[in-house]
Amino acid sequence: MLKKISRNDERLRRHARVRTKVSGTAECPRLNVFRSNAHIHAQIIDDVAGNTLVACSSVDMKLENGGNVEAAKKVGAEIAKRAQAKNIKKVVFDRGGYIYHGRVKALADAAREAGLEF
Repeated sequence: MLKKISRNDERLRRHARVRTKVSGTAECPRLNVFRSNAHIHAQIIDDVAGNTLVACSSVDMKLENGGNVEAAKKVGAEIAKRAQAKNIKKVVFDRGGYIYHGRVKALADAAREAGLEF
């Protein structure tokens, strides 16, 4: 009997495959996105040191509906603002195994417009 693989297991497998190539350094950290049904989270991570440099989410911004495209745009703009406050300009984008569409794309576009380069 074959075990049914969940969508999240498939996403985690994709994410692990991408992570073999995408890594953040102190000069060019990794912008990671996590998407749940209700919220969206973004972190800028230095993988060499193992530190989260900047983090932002629809939870800590206290957005009423954190699971839509508008919330993703606000989180993207806020993560870029917080990154620039710490002199981070260039990042590597890690979509976390999600397809580059909808909320993930909205967050990335808003971060680019607010000044992050990737």
